[in-house]
Amino acid sequence: MTGGMRFDRRRFLILSGGIAASAAFPALSRAENPSGVELHGLSAFGDLKYPRDFSHFDYASPEAPVGGTFNFQPGYWYYNQNVQTFNTLNSFVRRGDAPPRMELCFDGLMADCWDEPDAIYCHLAESVTISDDRNRFTFTLRPEARWHDGMQVTADDVVFSYMTLKEQGHPELLLPLGVLTDATADDDRTVTLHFDGTQSAQAILEIAAFPILSKTWFDTRDFTASTLEPLLASGPYKVGRFSAGSYIEYERVPDYWANDLGTARGLDRFETIRIEFYQERQAAFEAFKKGAITWREEFTSIIWATDYDFPALTEGKVVKRLFDREKRPSMQATAVNLRRARFRDRRVRDAISLCFDFEWTNKNLFYDAYEKSHSLFNGSPYETSGPPDDDELALIDKLSDEYELPEEIREDAWREPASDGSGRDRSRLRGAIGLLTEAGWKNDGGLLRNAAGETLDFEILIRSSSFERIFNPWVETMRGIGINASVRLVDPAQYQARTAGFDFDAAVSAIGWTATPVSSSLENVFGSRAAKEEGSRNWTGTADPLIDALIAEVGAAETREQHRIAMRVLDRVLRLKRDWIPNWSSANHRVAYWDMFGFKEPKPDYFWPVERLWWIDGAKAEALGKA
Repeated sequence: MTGGMRFDRRRFLILSGGIAASAAFPALSRAENPSGVELHGLSAFGDLKYPRDFSHFDYASPEAPVGGTFNFQPGYWYYNQNVQTFNTLNSFVRRGDAPPRMELCFDGLMADCWDEPDAIYCHLAESVTISDDRNRFTFTLRPEARWHDGMQVTADDVVFSYMTLKEQGHPELLLPLGVLTDATADDDRTVTLHFDGTQSAQAILEIAAFPILSKTWFDTRDFTASTLEPLLASGPYKVGRFSAGSYIEYERVPDYWANDLGTARGLDRFETIRIEFYQERQAAFEAFKKGAITWREEFTSIIWATDYDFPALTEGKVVKRLFDREKRPSMQATAVNLRRARFRDRRVRDAISLCFDFEWTNKNLFYDAYEKSHSLFNGSPYETSGPPDDDELALIDKLSDEYELPEEIREDAWREPASDGSGRDRSRLRGAIGLLTEAGWKNDGGLLRNAAGETLDFEILIRSSSFERIFNPWVETMRGIGINASVRLVDPAQYQARTAGFDFDAAVSAIGWTATPVSSSLENVFGSRAAKEEGSRNWTGTADPLIDALIAEVGAAETREQHRIAMRVLDRVLRLKRDWIPNWSSANHRVAYWDMFGFKEPKPDYFWPVERLWWIDGAKAEALGKA
C-alpha cells in the first residue's frame, strides 16, 4: 500500500531559493545552451533530443482519435490540490483545497519533455535567449498564443504571473522565485526574467514552465481568493461541469491555439477528463467495479491481491496489469516533525522506527508486494550502498573544512537492519528501549516520561482509514515500550490544513522526484528556508547548513557525474540524520482499466500522465457498451 504521490515534476512541485548567496553557481551547460542565441529548448547538461520545429514528441499520438470521457481518480497532485475533496478552483495559492489537474488548463513559457531526464522546450514562447552573464532569460512569445476568450497572451501577462506568484503564490511557486529579481516586458511579445546571480544552475528549467495567468482577468479579482469561479486560462483543457467536493470535468478546447505545436501535437485526446472524489478508497474501488470509473491505479496491496475477482474482470472487460515505474527516484517516508522538541534527538526517532516491523507487515498485510526503502531517492543511481567512492570522499573532504559532518559519513551507507519478521522482534525492541533510556526517557507506570514529567506522545496523522490497518500494529508495539502512540484520522481538508501548517507529530509523504533532481525541489523538502514556510514540503522542519551546502553542490553541477556525486553524498547525510523514516516501495504501477483504451508503448521513461497519453478505442468502447 502506498499513499499516492506528490510529483517533483518540473512544472509544479518545485521550490528553490534559500541557498546561500555566497555559493558560486554556474549556468546551464554553456556549450549546448549558448548565450546570445535564440534557443528552442534547454537541458541541464545540454543534450536535447528534439530539433527545432520538431513535429511532436515520440510518445505522442497524432494519429489517435479525439473523443470520449476519461474518468479516473488521480494518484498524484500538486500545490494545494486534494484528491478527496475540493472547495476552490484556484490551485496556485495556499488557501483552500483545489481539484487535481487544474494544471491542464494552463500553459507555461516552456513545456516539459517526458522522454528526456531534464529537458524543456519552448511552448508559449517561440524562443529563449540567455544573456552573457547567464542571469537574464529573454522570451519571445508566439503571436498565435491565445487565452480561452480569444485574447492574445502578452508579455504583460507573463510579468504579472511571475511577480504575483513571487509575492503571493503557493510556496511551491513562491519559494523558487526568491532568486528572481524582476520580470520586464520589452514589448507585447518580449519578456525578460532577471535573476540575482545566486540561482542554481538549473533554476530556469523549473521556473520557465510555471503557469502563466491572465493579468486582465485578475485586474478585477483578488488573486489570493478561494473561489469556485474558473480562472481564465490558455491550456488544452478548461473547467466544465463540477460539483464542489463531488466531481469535476475538464473539457478539451477544440480550437486550442497550440494544437499543431510539437509540444502539444498528439496529446490530450480525451474530449472530457472527469475526476470523482471519494473520502475512502473502498468507495472508489466499488465505483470502478461498476464502470463509473474506467481507469484506476491501485495503491492498496490487499485489494490488489484479493479483490480483483469481480465479474467484469473475469469476463475480460477489465484489464489488470503491471506497468514499469518511471526511471526516476521516488520517496515514501514518514516525516517526524522536529519542530516538536521531543523528536529532535535522533535516538528517539531511531527507537520509533525500530518499532515498525516492515518484514512482518510486508508478509501479513502487503502480500509481499513491497521492498523496504532505505533511501529517499529509491530506485535511482543516487541511492547509495557500501562506503563512499573516491569522488564522494573528495566532496566529503571539501565539506569537512567548513561543516560538521556525521561521524559515520565515511562508513557504509546506513541501512536499518531487517527484523526477524515475527512482528515482535525482541532484539529491535531492546534496542529501542536502550535508545530511549539514553535519550533521557524513563518508564513511569507504563508510560515513558522525560525529566520534566512529559510523556513521549507520538500521533500519526492520516486521512484515509486504509492506513489504520498498517499503522495500528506499529502503534501497539510503541505503546508496549511506553510511547504514548496513536493514529489520528482526519477529514481531507483538515489533513491538508494541518500538514500545510506543520501541525502534526508524524505524517507520511510520497514524492516522485524528476530523473535529474534539482536543487529547487530538494530545497522544498530538505532546505532550511522551506522549513520556515508554511505549505512547503519540508514537513520535518529540517534546517541544517550541511544539507543546504549539499543542495548547493547539486545545483552547481556542470556534468551529470558531478550531479550524481553530490546527490549520493546528500543521500548518505539524509540517511544518517533520519529526520525522515523511509517506508517501502514498488517497482511497478498496479493498474486496472476497462478495456476501451488505446495507448502507445513503450510509455515515456520519465513521466506517465495517462490522461494526456491514452485515447478511446472506438471499437473496444462499443463492445463494452461505452461508446
